[in-house]
Amino acid sequence: MNNSVFSQKIYPFLLSLYRWYLRTPERSLDEAYNAALKIKELEDKHFNGNKIDPDLTMYSSNVMDYFQSDLKKQLKIARMRLTEFKGSRWFLNEANQKAANKAGIEYPELSLILGKLRFIDQVLSKYTVVEDEVNSLAVVDKPPKIQTDSVVAQTSIPKIPNNVRKKPQGKANTTGILPRSILSTITRLQVELDPNSEQDVVQNFRQTQRRTIISIRFILLLIIVPLLTHQLAKALVVGPLVERFRGSEAVQIFLNVEMEEEALVSLERFEERIKFENLISKAPPLSPEELETHMKEKASEIAEEFREESSNAIKNVFSDIFSVAAFIWLLLVSKPSIAIIKEFFDNIVYGLSDSAKAFIIILFTDIFVGFHSPHGWEVILEGVSRHWGLPANRDFIFLFIATFPVILDTIFKYWIFRYLNRISPSAVATYHNMNE
Repeated sequence: MNNSVFSQKIYPFLLSLYRWYLRTPERSLDEAYNAALKIKELEDKHFNGNKIDPDLTMYSSNVMDYFQSDLKKQLKIARMRLTEFKGSRWFLNEANQKAANKAGIEYPELSLILGKLRFIDQVLSKYTVVEDEVNSLAVVDKPPKIQTDSVVAQTSIPKIPNNVRKKPQGKANTTGILPRSILSTITRLQVELDPNSEQDVVQNFRQTQRRTIISIRFILLLIIVPLLTHQLAKALVVGPLVERFRGSEAVQIFLNVEMEEEALVSLERFEERIKFENLISKAPPLSPEELETHMKEKASEIAEEFREESSNAIKNVFSDIFSVAAFIWLLLVSKPSIAIIKEFFDNIVYGLSDSAKAFIIILFTDIFVGFHSPHGWEVILEGVSRHWGLPANRDFIFLFIATFPVILDTIFKYWIFRYLNRISPSAVATYHNMNE
């Protein structure tokens, strides 16, 4: 009976699964080839056979967003399937190929495979990364924004034409022989006298707009993806496993001594509240049996509450691991976006007026390293300990408060002395005046 069931149901399923495994290289190559065909179709139909590039078309930004999203999707499919094709061919040896021939599976000819691979390489070679426009924004040449005082800091300098464009420099390396105000005046005059300056200004504005959109989108992803991963992992993966292993009544209710002490305090307050309410209501005194019954009900309620809190703390530990993994993965696959967001924050911070820079510096230093900051750090560390179900170690908290804010203060002062003092001396002077 068992042999007949195996031969009728299980064996055909295993055979079909094995055939699916043997066809993995062919299937992966076909999917990558189809993705490359779709990209080529977009190029031929809407871009005259050229590369899909927003700088080479007259489409609106919404239309280009549609083409870019479709391009990213097909590029992702093509690269993933090519990786799957290479990995599956590495695992399939000569014995597997003989088994495929016995199973009636015929692999395509070598010339056909090479032709598809050449076509895929020809299409993908135009796009060095998934987001080609992100890379172009990350390495785009732009004039250094020279700031010496609040007036120059608020002046918008358009993009330098090609004939006077210089190599881009970092914000901390914009030092020269002549004063920066003279250099900025000469640069502005060169831009205004150039006949192509209007086109450069429009192109620079479009690039800045795309850079801002990419930066805001990436910031939202850095916030939403870890939070969503935490909630999904806690609800779908970690939660059921923890509930399964902690479902028995014999499991430990309290993870640490602090939880147990808190439960005892709650139970004592409940007993005192019952006695107090009985006294002020002029009701007959409770008998020891009635009091014990109320205490048992409350003890069961408190035990269930702390059992849930303990389970939730264990779930938070593993869910946070998933969140950190998702955050690191997002950083690894978004290196071009990181370059964009770095430039985005650089322009925002160094584009502020001197008083705004001084205000932000004083605000951050007072919050994190100021006189009242130890109370905030204590609340944060106790909240993190409770989030993970760990006992709040007072010695560790005091040691952390005694060292970490000092390190932060040193970093702030070094940044002010090493970078901000060279880029905007007036902002440093304003900071010192406000801080006094």
